[in-house]
Order: sequence, then C-alpha cells, then structure tokens
Amino acid sequence: MIEPNDWRLQGQEEYLLGVRLVWKKYTRYSENWDHDHCEFCYAIFMEEEGPNVLHEGFATEDNYRWVCQACYHDFKEMFKWKS
Repeated sequence: MIEPNDWRLQGQEEYLLGVRLVWKKYTRYSENWDHDHCEFCYAIFMEEEGPNVLHEGFATEDNYRWVCQACYHDFKEMFKWKS
C-alpha cells in the first residue's frame, strides 16, 4: 500500500486519474523531444542508449505522459488506470 505522503506523489491525479495507459516501446512525442521522464520517479525514457535509460514503459495513447513499470504497479490501483 502506497502512503499518501510518498515522495513521488506531486499532484498527478489532476491529469492521470482514470486514464488509459498502454505498455509500449518509447517513442518521442515530437521531433523536438529527445527524452521523457516517468511522471512519478523521474526515470528517463529515451530512444538512444545510455546508463539507466528506459526504452519501454506505460504511456498515454498520445505518448505525452510516461510511467515506468515499477511506478505503474505501485500506483495503478490508486489512480484507477485502464489498460
């Protein structure tokens, strides 16, 4: 059970509560983007290789918001995500 004061909780319910998240390979949101961060723990998602870089995760259908696998499992019930 996640504590309400978990450091990763920063008001994400305003834009992630009840959304559909899909497991997928990371792709940039636009040409001007080179990486994204997990909406909770700030892990880095990139297409390129690098230390501690994630190449897959849970994302909104438009690829705008990304959640790492660990945070997805920690928060899926609290945020009522659909997959």
